Amino acid sequence: MEKAVPGTGDAEVAGGGIGAGKIDGSGKSQALPAGDSEALYAPSYLRNPKPVYPERSRQLGEEGVATLSVRVGADGRALEVSVARGSGYRRLDQAAVDAVSRWRFVPAKRNGKPVESDLTVPVRFEGEGR
Repeated sequence: MEKAVPGTGDAEVAGGGIGAGKIDGSGKSQALPAGDSEALYAPSYLRNPKPVYPERSRQLGEEGVATLSVRVGADGRALEVSVARGSGYRRLDQAAVDAVSRWRFVPAKRNGKPVESDLTVPVRFEGEGR
């Protein structure tokens, strides 16, 4: 079940703070053996900065959700970030990519050891009062 991570309005990271990709990158649901886990993003726990809502986008009333595909390294850094499904506005998509590229993640584990994996991160941009 998706939920919005509380923020100060503006841009928020949607989702429950868990990885959407599987360790093998297949995206298929599978039971994980003991000692294995999916990659996690937890913006408040890891103190990841919220994306900056571009001022021009705010002025124009641009809103939407940018869904990003993130390749997370074994060290928890974003190795590659791309737009899986755009918000409909290039400025918002780029702001989301710029922010998430600097984030730290809890890496996936295989046999108890950190490994590279794929993760989906939705980033919501909303005007004030919503």
